[in-house]
Amino acid sequence: MKRLKSFSYFEPATLPEAVGILTEKGDDALPLAGGTDLLVRMKREDITPSALVNLKRIEGLNHIKNEAGKGSTIGALVPISDIEDSPVIHSSHPVLTQAAGVVGSPSIRTLATIGGNIGRASPASDMAPSLMVLGARVATEGPSGKRDRDLDEIFSAPGQTNLSAGEIMTAFFLPEMAPHSAAVYLKLGRREGMDCALVGVAALLTVGEKDNRAGDARVALASVGPVPLRARKAEECLLSGPLTEETLRRAAIAAAEDARPITDMRAGSSYRLELVRVLTFRALSKALQFARGENEE
Repeated sequence: MKRLKSFSYFEPATLPEAVGILTEKGDDALPLAGGTDLLVRMKREDITPSALVNLKRIEGLNHIKNEAGKGSTIGALVPISDIEDSPVIHSSHPVLTQAAGVVGSPSIRTLATIGGNIGRASPASDMAPSLMVLGARVATEGPSGKRDRDLDEIFSAPGQTNLSAGEIMTAFFLPEMAPHSAAVYLKLGRREGMDCALVGVAALLTVGEKDNRAGDARVALASVGPVPLRARKAEECLLSGPLTEETLRRAAIAAAEDARPITDMRAGSSYRLELVRVLTFRALSKALQFARGENEE
């Protein structure tokens, strides 16, 4: 077995200490959260960091909280399995429970963290689309202090974020879902479990109490662009008129127009476009049913 190239290793006890080390060591230093992807890439020598900064000893980054009227907060070091099993998240934002349950295998979900999953900036992330349709915001701490921004603004390119040197994601804020709202995540891979999505689709709908129009509509896609992306044309279509089956089908076609898939060894671009249409229609249909209170799981 190939040995890892040598690197410096740090276990800071506080966020300021971690930020200071990462800033001092520069771009060749990387934060370590769950490590399920990072260590594999290091063994393949896809990346060769000069230093790893283990964040696991830092307190306050591994909690899930909910405040009535404000929403939920998920610490960046919360394992994916904790999100999958959390009664708080299942009650407040069940689509995240759904998405967490299809990330890798049970053993991977136990180690992998939500911060590491998002920080990896994989176009095929299962968590990102659901967080995006929920309007999640990301809190960070870095050399310039604390800030927060929409999750949509975090991704810049495959495997790359817009975080500055030394900046660390600390938490994800999820606003309360509006009444008569529901969200669904659907994914298709080559086989059950432990496979990246060929296509992933998250859809959220808020339905008017007295009419059949969308008060809000969001669609986000995985594995069909350089980063997880919002399907803005689909959203515009859904907000343009009554939520009929025909509207959902037109929105699904529009989502495929927003997609920018590539052909690789796992699937062709044309096949991925067809999957976007099929999965978007199915996700929107389920979200509409749940938003109306029909067939609740």
